[in-house]
Amino acid sequence: MNKSFYQFALAYRGGSKRDPYARFAEAMFNDHGFPKTSREFDGLSRYLEEKADADMPAAVFDELWRAYEER
Repeated sequence: MNKSFYQFALAYRGGSKRDPYARFAEAMFNDHGFPKTSREFDGLSRYLEEKADADMPAAVFDELWRAYEER
């Protein structure tokens, strides 16, 4: 079974508060509207652009997305 991006990124929760991936994962987890089942870049990117949360910046999303695709 392929994991959704949300399931993939949750692996970064619990890290250092200085780790941008850990901050992203924690903010994503606490965002009850986050598209948890999505596996599509465009929809997730659009959601994050509209949300504009400082703890879920587009640059960090892009890096996590690359890691998600490579897994």
